[in-house]
Amino acid sequence: MNNDLLISGFSDEISSDFDIQIEVVAKLGMRYISLRGIDGKNIGDFTVDEVKENVQPRLQKAGIGVSSIGSPIGKVFINDEEGFAKQKLMLDTLCQIAILLDCKYIRIFSFYIPKGEVPDQYKEEVIRKLKEFSAIAEKHNVILLHENEKDIYGDIAKRCCEILKEVGSAHFKGIFDFANFVQCGEDTQECFNLLKDEIVYIHIKDAVTTDHENVVCGTGEGKIPEILSQVINNGYKGFLTLEPHLVLFDSLKDLELEDAAEVIKDNKGLDGAGGYKLQYEALLDILKKIESEGI
Repeated sequence: MNNDLLISGFSDEISSDFDIQIEVVAKLGMRYISLRGIDGKNIGDFTVDEVKENVQPRLQKAGIGVSSIGSPIGKVFINDEEGFAKQKLMLDTLCQIAILLDCKYIRIFSFYIPKGEVPDQYKEEVIRKLKEFSAIAEKHNVILLHENEKDIYGDIAKRCCEILKEVGSAHFKGIFDFANFVQCGEDTQECFNLLKDEIVYIHIKDAVTTDHENVVCGTGEGKIPEILSQVINNGYKGFLTLEPHLVLFDSLKDLELEDAAEVIKDNKGLDGAGGYKLQYEALLDILKKIESEGI
């Protein structure tokens, strides 16, 4: 496989038990995870000392690195000032955790918009607050990665482009999540064309528009094989991070505004480890085809 590509994944989709997460990832031959849920607790709720004492030793023993911190930063309503103040404190702690774990990336979001309101009216407020987040990251020399996500300001490519350009910081870059764009009714190729200069990290997750369900990568409408081929040909060096969303898992309670069962149908006969392995092997098949045949 291309040595410039590093496969990682949200291992809390395997199990809430961190030891099981590490065991499954290691057996698959993966050397990185994106750190989000640890023993049923979100990474945003950890102190630096807790990570140093209870998380870092287990990672080091298994030889597993951290590709990104899968934080909940930015998943508060744009008009929640108390929530924003708390998140700035959380982000400062997460930056310290990232440094401790030799990880340069923290995944964030761009705020929930009140239901029924027009997102564009909040543009200036969103950008102001993202700049405050970015300043915290710059202080620690960490890079924030904005994920395009349903229900937040930066859900569609146009608004992702706006915030990435207007925050305008080397410490604020973009994640490309195929499935989330599909579930927002976007064409992923058009999204990639618009955002590719700001994308430094990629999530491997696919979906279909018929019922917005998540599916195995390469079998949905995300155009993952085609766009990954372009990414590779453009000289991308970095992480491809599995976020299968193929089975229901404990950490979902922290992720979705709507009922997760609407997009993750528990009908595939898989457990967490099975879903993760299926997505990993599907990604390897896509990469092999790109390498051997081109797409």
